[in-house]
Amino acid sequence: MSKVAAELKYSVEHEWIAQDGSGPTTIGVSAVAADALGDIVYVDLPEVGSTVTAGETCGEIESTKSVSDLFSPVTGTVTEVNTAAIDDPAVVNSDPYGAGWLFKVEVESFGPLLSAEEYAAANGGEL
Repeated sequence: MSKVAAELKYSVEHEWIAQDGSGPTTIGVSAVAADALGDIVYVDLPEVGSTVTAGETCGEIESTKSVSDLFSPVTGTVTEVNTAAIDDPAVVNSDPYGAGWLFKVEVESFGPLLSAEEYAAANGGEL
């Protein structure tokens, strides 16, 4: 079973969000999604300064198996992208909740989110 980080919130499209209340919200893809995709070889992320909308596509993740859309779980302005994940997309597989984060957003509003427990139950993950 894939690990689900208990301290995060999740979208139904498998993105996670982490917010500490003191700045931009960090967004990545869950270990469940990374494991299902297989070896990730390319990530296409939104540009810094662009606006993302909750529930809409904002990039792509390509693996040796398929290409999947990346959905934004929030609406707001992108403040930072993880260039390390662009340079070495395999980090999304090896550390999806840490070094494999994808981008940060100054949030205006949140889309529908699941708790870690709800996400794990719906997707066969393990807390």
